Amino acid sequence: MSIWQIDFYRRPLQDEVGSALWELLICDRSRRLTYSAFCPQSEVTPDWIVCQLVIAASSYKNLPELIQVFRPQSLGLMEASGKQLGIPVEATRRTHTLKQWLQERAEQYPSMEGYSGEPYTPLAIEKPPPIPLPERFWGERWRFATLNAGDIQERFTDRLVPIVEMPEFLLPINLGIASTVAVPGVVIDGGRRAMQIARWIQESKPVSLNYIPGPPNGLVLEAGLNDRWIVATFEDEEVSAAAQMYEARLLLSRGLHFLLVQPDDSGMTYSGFWLLQGED
Repeated sequence: MSIWQIDFYRRPLQDEVGSALWELLICDRSRRLTYSAFCPQSEVTPDWIVCQLVIAASSYKNLPELIQVFRPQSLGLMEASGKQLGIPVEATRRTHTLKQWLQERAEQYPSMEGYSGEPYTPLAIEKPPPIPLPERFWGERWRFATLNAGDIQERFTDRLVPIVEMPEFLLPINLGIASTVAVPGVVIDGGRRAMQIARWIQESKPVSLNYIPGPPNGLVLEAGLNDRWIVATFEDEEVSAAAQMYEARLLLSRGLHFLLVQPDDSGMTYSGFWLLQGED
């Protein structure tokens, strides 16, 4: 599938009349395609973007089959542009190639004409405070757990699990994680609501589960582009110790962790499984 990663947002640059400049950056995952163009803020429209996409496609032979966007402020514009061209737009934090290019570009702006000198962090995304998970998505119980890295792929591909999200780049073998490493995670026993919980998690596009020290201590699900959900709060010493061990194991697993939803703890049936890793 042909995928373009795109960012379109203000830069620390101004045109000759002092108007803020927006920059469009387009690349594919291999970075064989790179395209950039500046746009005065007054001219920022989906139509302008469509024209640039067509120009970029002229040197790449075809328009992409999918556009990926990580910045919330760019999403609406890109969705409107994609609609005109019949290209679906995916909101995802996992645009590694584009983010690397953005960091390189940030080092170039100070030497460019029209540099404004304003503070600029290329990957900064405003994150709202986490909000409690809706009650209908609470499980009956939850707990910290581990899985051997070498068992993960076989365990969740050979069994009939309704929802499984294991991207190739997050498989332990592709991260260089030894098969004996204990990958940490969280298990939710959802009871009769297990599939409802699993479907909601899938639709929310989970990214990572972060332990937030308190008091009270908390477990926060990072999802979508900048959504944050409070999965649980706790003050129990035993659970807090397990949370600290969870954090320690993340260092050994290169940040890889998992979320498992199941009806109960019988180990017979699973509703959903996700491999996760923190993403800036």
